[in-house]
Amino acid sequence: MTDLREIIDGCKRNKGKYQDMLYARYSKMLYGTCLRYTRNSFDAEDVLQEGFVKIFKNIGMYSQDKPFEGWIRKIMINTAITHYRKHLKHAYHDDVTESHDLSADLGPDQHCDYTKEELMAAINKLPSGYKMVFNMYVIEGYKHKEIADALSIDINTSKSQLSRAKKHLQRELAEMSKVNL
Repeated sequence: MTDLREIIDGCKRNKGKYQDMLYARYSKMLYGTCLRYTRNSFDAEDVLQEGFVKIFKNIGMYSQDKPFEGWIRKIMINTAITHYRKHLKHAYHDDVTESHDLSADLGPDQHCDYTKEELMAAINKLPSGYKMVFNMYVIEGYKHKEIADALSIDINTSKSQLSRAKKHLQRELAEMSKVNL
């Protein structure tokens, strides 16, 4: 098995063999990242391909003192954000002032176990803005200021989108529990 440093060096020299190795090694992991930020597998595949083009184009800027997986994940997330912005005019948006019925909630004495697939299905049902903020904050660990800057939104919009995403997920998971009873 070829060592990662050799693969990176081969990619820096623009060698297709090493680019194929890098793609084979990381595409599944990065596809999962792309799926979290997109609405469907077609968009995720587009983001994945665009992201790998950026990785190959900018691999010369990678510095060995940083974890490589973190570097390529950040490129993929930024590519997904760019994709989201490009398609924003076609996406569903909630007005920041819109109110929601928060009555559907699991009680404190209820406990439900959900599979990874069920949780992903619930997250994928979130409106695009909610999903983007939720993924960046909860899964990737971004701060609200970073999210606001990346998405060109107000920091309070980031906070309200996260709050609404959580409420939306609570309702969705509560519905799943009712169906599974």
